[in-house]
Parts: sequence; structure tokens; C-alpha cells
Amino acid sequence: MFNVLCLCFYSSCRFSVPVFCPAFHIFYPVPGCFLLPPHLPSAYFTYLRLMLSISERGKLMPPSPIRKLVPYAEAAKKKGIKVFHLNIGQPDIETPPAIMDAVRKADIPVLEYSHSAGNESYRRKLTEYYRHVGINVNHHQILITAGGSEAIIFGLMSCLNPGDELIIPEPFYANYNGFAIMAGVKVVPITSHIENGFALPPISEFEKVITPKTKGIVICNPNNPTGYLYSRQEMEELRSICLKHNLYLFSDEAYREFCYDGEFISAMQLDGLEENVLLMDTISKRYSACGARIGALVTRNKAVYDTAMKFAQARLSPPGLAQILAEAAVDLPADYFNAPKAEYLSRRDLLVKRLNAMPDVFCPNPGGAFYAIARLPIDDCDRFCQWLLESFSHNNKTVMLAPATGFYGTPGLGKNEVRLAYVLNKEAINDAMDCLEKALEVYPGKTIPQKQKEGSAVA
Repeated sequence: MFNVLCLCFYSSCRFSVPVFCPAFHIFYPVPGCFLLPPHLPSAYFTYLRLMLSISERGKLMPPSPIRKLVPYAEAAKKKGIKVFHLNIGQPDIETPPAIMDAVRKADIPVLEYSHSAGNESYRRKLTEYYRHVGINVNHHQILITAGGSEAIIFGLMSCLNPGDELIIPEPFYANYNGFAIMAGVKVVPITSHIENGFALPPISEFEKVITPKTKGIVICNPNNPTGYLYSRQEMEELRSICLKHNLYLFSDEAYREFCYDGEFISAMQLDGLEENVLLMDTISKRYSACGARIGALVTRNKAVYDTAMKFAQARLSPPGLAQILAEAAVDLPADYFNAPKAEYLSRRDLLVKRLNAMPDVFCPNPGGAFYAIARLPIDDCDRFCQWLLESFSHNNKTVMLAPATGFYGTPGLGKNEVRLAYVLNKEAINDAMDCLEKALEVYPGKTIPQKQKEGSAVA
């Protein structure tokens, strides 16, 4: 039967049938294999489907560890359970009305492509914004992207070859894995630890994993998922190792405005790294405009910029209406960030206080962004986070968290940790913490801390 099917397919491809195309008033030759009679056995079409395959890149592409629990949350809501979303960094702060109005009032007879690098008026305004935060660049060094994600992808594809290696302190933003796979790049994680608040690992740990294939280091400052804010000393250490080994430094600074303890140091401010640094930026969290999908790739390295521009030209232009919104954001009052920053700070303090008051829970105090990672007395964070949505509720409420395993590159790490995003108001955070506290009391996979085990053994 298999041979017969192959013969049918071969024979049907050897002749063409003229099919009239009314749009162009011409006939197109269509291979006979696309005009097969309906009575052919279904096994023939099954065989054709089996000939198709998914790319290895597609197979390697990881699903989102943050969004994989969405079906369970949706099922819980259908049962009438209130779900507190602390799993994802979607701010509840209102998008500034003034920047929304700029889009509504725009007089645009034709919504044209913008320049592939983004509107020049917006790029020029961004130089003012960057100057106010201590970063001196010109508009020819700014490339507007479709969100910070595209900036990261353009950066990796412009600077690294397939098979090159990229060092990233873990836990790290989960999508870095996906971006690296898209670029054919290998992520080499080095571990930071919850005990010291996820500080930058010692430079000696970087040195251990540097090989001839190592081309760069990625940092997120302040950090997602840990909230850690790198100190000036740590940034200078990164500068030294990048100069020593001639590495790129990719710096994701999406949360620059939300630093609570300590001084923010941009990678763009490091002397001697003018050619090495690529700044990846976005308006998403800064102005609570995640859906606008506007970011920027900023670099003083002209060769890198010109290369990234070719990728930008291939996708034609960044979002047009969203650039109007983003340009208007630069004109917001200088004190705009005072209110959201104060709100996030008060939420952080509440969240960390509540977590550390729970038995056997530890949460370091994050210095920036709006995330925290907590260590819980649980056997498996993936199982626990699913259980919260599938099998638990307190007063008809539950909480959705992000399993920390998805933020580690080293298998097995983060199994008793979760990430929490304090993007809800304080009343909701308190309710969510009530749910979590009750859940930890009854979770079937609750673990006994090592010190308690040792004490029981002595007794």
C-alpha cells in the first residue's frame, strides 16, 4: 500500500492543470497533486502529514514558565474563585492619560511606515530623556523596537554567531532563554543565591565558565525576577571582566525608574565600555504601557547599530501609533514617577513583611523593580503553584505565583522558590498573602526545614 501511495503522489506531481486566476486574468499551472480526487484513501493524506516536521529550533523553544498555569487560573475563575495575579509583571498603575490622549488626538490621514529606526522626532526626544538619567547618546545611536524583546533579539543576532556563548547570572528573565534559542546562542548560567539577596556572583565564577566561544554577558538591572539592584562596585567588576575578555555587555534596564535602596548605575555610564555595551530598554513598565510594544536598542558601537538596522529594515518599522504615545511620555512632568515609585515601595514593604512573618518562609528585600523571590517550605514549586489554582481556595480566593524553576538555567534549582510581582494594590496583596499563608499550612507537599529536622534528630 505504501508503494502505491508514493506512486500516486509521484504521478500526480508530473502533470499540471491550468487554473484561471480572475485577479490577473491569466492561467496558472497547478500541480496535479493539489487537485487529487476526494476518493483517495485517507492513509494517503496521513502519509503526507507525516512528511512534515517541526524545526529543531521550534522544539527547543521553551514554553513560558509564567503563562503555563493560565489554563488552571481560568478554570478556577470559572468555578467562581477569585484569583490574585502575582505571577506576571503587568502593572495595575494607570497608563498616563496624557499619552493616551496624544494618540486619540493625532491627525493621521494615512498611517504610514515610520523610519525603520523609529520616528526621528521620538529618537531626538529620547536623547533628552537619557540625558536626564545620566546617559549621553545621540539619536543616531537609538533604534526603536517592538518592545524590549525585539531590542534583545536584535542585539543578540547582531553580535553573536550560532554556537556562541552568553553568560547570564541566574535566576534570570525567562525569555532570555527563548531569545538565545532564536539566535542559536548557548546560555551559560552562573548562580546567584537567595541567602545574599541574589547579589552578583563573584567574578571568579564568571572566569570559570569563560571559553573562546564566550561573547557576552547579560544583566537585568534592577533585576527581573529577583528585584536585585547592582551596586557601583558590582558594575565596575562587570566592566573589568568585559574589558579583560573583550566581551559585549547586554544591559536590560527596563526598571530603571523603580530603585528603592541604593544608587542606579547604568552600563552606559561605565568608562571604557563605549564599544561593548548594548542597552535594551522599554516603555512597558516605566509608563505602565506594556501593550504599546515600544522599546529601544541603544549603543555607541556604530558597527553593531548598523547591523541591527538591517534586522530592523527586514521588519520594516516599529509600531506607528505606539511611537506617538511613547513620544508624548517623554513630555510628562519631571515628578511623574514619584507617585508610582512610592506606591511600589509601599507594596514591596508590605509583601516582604508578610512573607517573612510566615513560618519557614524567607524573602530578601529587593532593591528595585517590582518583583521578589521567596523561598517556601514546599517540595516542588511547579506542583505547588498548580495546586494553588486546582485544589485550594481560602474564602473562595486563591493566589497565582510564578514557579522559580522557570527562571533558572541550571536544572533542579529553584524548586522551593516562587516569584511574586507586587503589581496589585495593598488590599489585594494582603488578601493574597492570607491565601498563601493558609495554603502553606495545608499543602500536602509541605517540607520540614533542615534545621528543624536536625533538632528533631537530636531530641
